[in-house]
Amino acid sequence: MPAPNLFNNDFQEFEELTKRVFASGIWAKGPLVSQFEEQWSNWNNVDTVATSCWAGGAMAALDFIGVKDELILCSSNTAAATAMVCIKSGATVDFVDCNKADLCMSYESLVEVCNRQKPKAVWITHIGGHIAFQIHEIAAFCEKNDIWLLEDCAHAHGAEWNGVKPGTFGDAGVYSYFATKSVPIGEGGALVSKHTEMLNHAKKYISYGAKNPKPIYGLNFRMPEMSAAVGLVQMKHFDEHFKHKRFLAKKLDQIFINRVILPDGMLSGYYKYITFDSIEHHTSARVFDAPLHLIFNKDYCLANSEWIANNHWCLSVFDYNEFL
Repeated sequence: MPAPNLFNNDFQEFEELTKRVFASGIWAKGPLVSQFEEQWSNWNNVDTVATSCWAGGAMAALDFIGVKDELILCSSNTAAATAMVCIKSGATVDFVDCNKADLCMSYESLVEVCNRQKPKAVWITHIGGHIAFQIHEIAAFCEKNDIWLLEDCAHAHGAEWNGVKPGTFGDAGVYSYFATKSVPIGEGGALVSKHTEMLNHAKKYISYGAKNPKPIYGLNFRMPEMSAAVGLVQMKHFDEHFKHKRFLAKKLDQIFINRVILPDGMLSGYYKYITFDSIEHHTSARVFDAPLHLIFNKDYCLANSEWIANNHWCLSVFDYNEFL
């Protein structure tokens, strides 16, 4: 059973928004994008720059930091995109192991790697809809050692930990609104940060960096007004949508014993429902089925990442009826 979209049949409202776009003749960098940024900032409790895709926000943040010829560490259990944007930005990438409990970056592994290498930045990925369980330890370590901490929030819509939202533990977070995500607009992304200078840089970077006294060699990562219209309609039902997903997840909790168990005070957005029980005769897949250190032909073992790749399954919470 596919997940319902967040439109909830509010097509009339979407139609009204599209009429505003046609009437204004403003197709990008317009009022709907600004309104979407404001609404996302209100939820995320931090300022936002909307982009045309996840990569746009990620590359803008990396360009601000200045990572050319620098080392960036990523969790091995993440999407290839996390490493690819680093490589495209001129950085070298190496990988850190994950924890079995949450599939996210291991603090102990990060410290061990940093004792051997000196990274400029770390990408931590919040997997499956929940926040990385060791985010506080990792954030404190990065701050103490002057390492930029970037959060890959592509799965993390709707999550929080004691009221703290993804993308606010470190220096910046990047969201995806791709078609499969919990807030899908087809293509789209957002950079959130407590650093005003980074966001100002991003606003220039995603529009080619043109017309600036000091050249910024950016690209076109502007979010179109029509994409913002899709996002605005979905934001109307944001809280309701994630409350319903958590209700359905509790039903699955009664069925699957070996699963990701959230710490006290954490809410997941349940991009995926992750279990370590083998699910036979079902179309379920894995969040990521190959660790990046193997994809990138690294000559070392990251045992937890390799174990996770072969021993977890994920469902949509909307599949719960199949298991009742």
